[in-house]
Amino acid sequence: MKQLLTIILFCITFSGFSQKKIHVFVALCDNVNQGIVPVPKSLGNGQSPRTNLYWGALYGVKTHFKRSKDWTFIKTIPSSNSKILERVLFKHKKTNTYLLADAYDGKFIKQTTIDFLKASSGANSEEITVSDQKLSFGGDADLLAYVGHDGLMEFNLNVKLKPANTKKRDAIILACISKDYFKPYLKKTGANPLVWTTGLMAPEAYTLKWALDGWILNESDAEIRERAAKAYHKYQKCGMRGARRLLVTGY
Repeated sequence: MKQLLTIILFCITFSGFSQKKIHVFVALCDNVNQGIVPVPKSLGNGQSPRTNLYWGALYGVKTHFKRSKDWTFIKTIPSSNSKILERVLFKHKKTNTYLLADAYDGKFIKQTTIDFLKASSGANSEEITVSDQKLSFGGDADLLAYVGHDGLMEFNLNVKLKPANTKKRDAIILACISKDYFKPYLKKTGANPLVWTTGLMAPEAYTLKWALDGWILNESDAEIRERAAKAYHKYQKCGMRGARRLLVTGY
């Protein structure tokens, strides 16, 4: 009887978690092709996902999520896009949430930005099959995230953006001063800016992971932003006041 009650409570607790899909666009850190303060050579090799600061390093997206107790690494998936050097899929251990992450060659940061924005508008749907289950990402994802250098500091985009449909899509942009630089473009996509930044930052994966923890639980935008700020303070020791000024939500 006790076991039956436990199963019922588990089902009630997680019955509200329908399938959710997250697509993360990572512009690999690139000393040569991006306007950044140079980092050590291996971390700043934009053509080497394995050692890259934003992908294979300790707090890179792939490594951090693989080491997380909350996520299961499913597999590496080939991509037909030659600009994507590695594509990986994760599944949340307690909910029906999938995360697809793409490591873009650092010299194609402009295309990474365009692809992220188009997906945020609902365009460029991408379907993958896992164990006979079809999953749609790109414009069909529920949350789109950009991680990397803010290339909009160096270039403008000539890209037409408008919402493809009325579906609600959230966006997280972990890049320096992303609110100022991405705002004119993101507004056109119709996506909701869940977390973005007002100043310089280290776009490492712990901030993304903690924000997603709250998003999966259907927390409010303010609560999710608070999680992101707590993560940034924990790892950067910048103080909560500074973290809250840096990581903000909404327009």
